Amino acid sequence: MAVKDEQAGSGRSKLFRTKSIEQSIKDTDEPETKLRKELNSWDLTVFGVAVVIGAGIFTLTARTAGNVAGPSVSLAFVIAAIACGLAALCYAEFASTVPVAGSAYTFSYATFGEFVAWIIGWDLILEFALASSVVAKGWSLYLGEVMGSRSPIVELGPISFDWGAVLVIAVITILLATGTKLSSRVSLVITAIKVAVVLLVIIVGLFYIDTDNYSPYIPPSQPGSTGEGIHQSLFSYVTGAGGSTFGWYGLLAAASLVFFAFIGFDVVATTAEEAKEPQKALPRGILGSLLIVTVLYVAVTLVLTGMVKYTELEGDTSNLATAFAFHDITWAKNVISFGALAGLTTVVMVLMLGQTRVLFAMARDGLMPRRLAPTGKHGTPVRITILVGVVVAVLAGVFPIGTLEEMVNIGTLFAFVLVSIGVLVLRRTRPDLPRGFRVPLVPLVPILAVLACLWLMFNLSVETWMRFVVWMAVGVVIYFAYSRQHSMIGKRERGEIE
Repeated sequence: MAVKDEQAGSGRSKLFRTKSIEQSIKDTDEPETKLRKELNSWDLTVFGVAVVIGAGIFTLTARTAGNVAGPSVSLAFVIAAIACGLAALCYAEFASTVPVAGSAYTFSYATFGEFVAWIIGWDLILEFALASSVVAKGWSLYLGEVMGSRSPIVELGPISFDWGAVLVIAVITILLATGTKLSSRVSLVITAIKVAVVLLVIIVGLFYIDTDNYSPYIPPSQPGSTGEGIHQSLFSYVTGAGGSTFGWYGLLAAASLVFFAFIGFDVVATTAEEAKEPQKALPRGILGSLLIVTVLYVAVTLVLTGMVKYTELEGDTSNLATAFAFHDITWAKNVISFGALAGLTTVVMVLMLGQTRVLFAMARDGLMPRRLAPTGKHGTPVRITILVGVVVAVLAGVFPIGTLEEMVNIGTLFAFVLVSIGVLVLRRTRPDLPRGFRVPLVPLVPILAVLACLWLMFNLSVETWMRFVVWMAVGVVIYFAYSRQHSMIGKRERGEIE
């Protein structure tokens, strides 16, 4: 009986064995899996702005205003930004303390142990793969508009093939395999273009604002197909409100939806290992990019909902150009389409970059096949980059993505919760570690970050929660079937490697 108890205890300890900060940093010097340190504060800020300014402004803003929140979508962005800001402070401390690829996965390995790290890594795979696919399909839609409303989708028997989405993914895969510094330079040029377009939207749109369009700021609640049954938010389902279209429930649901627009600053943390001065560059890149995009987002939503009544934005096809088309400002509509095409390009690029770095960290740790980890002559994980490119291309090219933005949101929020808790854990277990950035008002700020992210998760739909639980269950099976046995830490414990 005692032997069984000892074995059970040993099994539990294996699940929660941690990888020390020192070991994580030591692993970054392995010649076979070494990434080049080429990125500075400016590069990281550009990456953050590049990925965040894209799908949110060009597609999600108008749809959320027309279908869920009305003019109060601007307040929804503020709520989402506050939650992101709290989490961003926690990310900045972790990334400056543990400058290793993998972001929340690596942070969790150092604080909660291997099983939780695997769960969050599996969760991030979901986030980045789906987000890349969703945005690539959005890029393809704008490509169709630029080509004169010709669809980039061809019918191959029973399959609808989106060659536009596959094209942008193929080009980006080559760029990422060639080198991270080259990717940052391309991002800088394209990001400058789309920021200029966003500023143009704000300046031109100001002349067409009718303040009557802001009333009612929070439209009265309405029943609708998007807010009934498993399609309604978990919060409205539990409280018995029965719907989340407009009204206060709509506003809360909108905050959870537009959270998708902020996804990206956490990608900066995945490039920690490639930063020249991570203790300074990472906090600046994370917090700087978030501040810039929050100001731009709120300004754009105020202009958009002031230009047209929110009811004109109803449906799944409305976007930022819709308001300008309503006022017959054709030239601005065309500029927005080109800007969106450029903007979404960098979004796909940085999301795929994040995906490759998380998988790289997991492969180096043995939780994914180690043969994927080696880096090529350009200092990038070429095998993983190609694998990610193929998977994302298949998802975007063949499968109808639909409303999978919510799946991306729940995965990201879950990661934010663990990172925020992890700051508290690491402060207690390793107070001796040098920290390039320290979260202020600990434990208040991390606790508020956890509560804010859980609140946003609670306002995602019931069906999203159901899909998330299924994905996590699949991940648990893979961990016990493969990852636990091939873990590098486990092999060191068994004396198989030094």
